[in-house]
Amino acid sequence: MSTDREKLHYAIGEAHLGTVIVAVSEAGVAGLLIADDETRALRDLRTAFPDAQLIADESIAGEALAAAIAVVDAPHRAFALPLDLRGSAQELAVWQALRTIPSGQTRSYGTLAKSVEMTITAQEVGAACAANRIAVVIPCHRVVKADGGISGYRWGVHRKRKLINMEGVA
Repeated sequence: MSTDREKLHYAIGEAHLGTVIVAVSEAGVAGLLIADDETRALRDLRTAFPDAQLIADESIAGEALAAAIAVVDAPHRAFALPLDLRGSAQELAVWQALRTIPSGQTRSYGTLAKSVEMTITAQEVGAACAANRIAVVIPCHRVVKADGGISGYRWGVHRKRKLINMEGVA
């Protein structure tokens, strides 16, 4: 392995919604993924960060893992650790807008698109949600179809529905 590759330290644990894997860079939490099992979680992490050297290290990533499991199990909780957000300007703008949606509320893709500081479409909001590597903390689960229906979610529609229900959305 090349020594000039970025190092991400990761840890894996279990939450009510599945296996959680968290990756930490020098800047903060770069990834928080939810999967059905450890094998899938690690494969998803490798896919999300193909150029990084992934190092299993709970001594470095353990605090972030505990915080990640806590927020996945109680999505209304604040996440106090720094984030290392990686995306295009458009994705970063959508993710910022998502973080302003209060727990217990949802927004349609179109409504969220109108709230972003740049001109984007509802489809581009969906694409930014699909590119999100930080589950629950960047609350893509709070975005629904215009009719209020639940549609796609990177970590499974069944998890999206559970997260929304856990937050008490009617």
